[in-house]
Amino acid sequence: MKTAMTPNKHFNTYKEGLDLEFLREYCMEHGERRMMKRGEMLEEAGEPAQWVGYVAKGCFKYIVKNQTENRDYITGFAFEDEFVGDFPNCIDNRKSAVSIVAMTASEVYLINGQQLLSLLENRDYAHVYKHLFLQIYTQYLDSYRMTVRERYSNLLNRCPQIVQQINLKDIASFLRVTPTTISNIRREITFEQ
Repeated sequence: MKTAMTPNKHFNTYKEGLDLEFLREYCMEHGERRMMKRGEMLEEAGEPAQWVGYVAKGCFKYIVKNQTENRDYITGFAFEDEFVGDFPNCIDNRKSAVSIVAMTASEVYLINGQQLLSLLENRDYAHVYKHLFLQIYTQYLDSYRMTVRERYSNLLNRCPQIVQQINLKDIASFLRVTPTTISNIRREITFEQ
């Protein structure tokens, strides 16, 4: 498990130790190239999940809606050189559990869930699930074993450019705190340095 002092190569740790070059190459060679504007939706929660894509430029956010609070929460991000999609819902022809929205002008190479399934059938499908599960499980445990400041520092360590790419409100939503809390933590870190 990565700590705040051990940087990851990728924001999304599922990629660590998982060779997904075959998927990147397939998306680039056979996928539909789509240029997306900031705010454009790739998948909408409640609608059939369709796509997995390689993000060549830009970034995306994953959003869930808390119906009781009537509030959206950011559950994840997909940055350049990563994959975006509602996996495994796109493979199983289920409704998307999240809305996926471009945060900046983005270039993505999309394949549908059935193409992805065909690619994965010839590989260790369980290995992919294991890596995705470990990322989500670690994120869940970190919400209990780390303070907000530690989780923010860990986020910065995993993805130093995040403060340039993502607004304060979205970072706060991802960490499940208020923007004021993140602003205070930033101020404390700056003051200490």
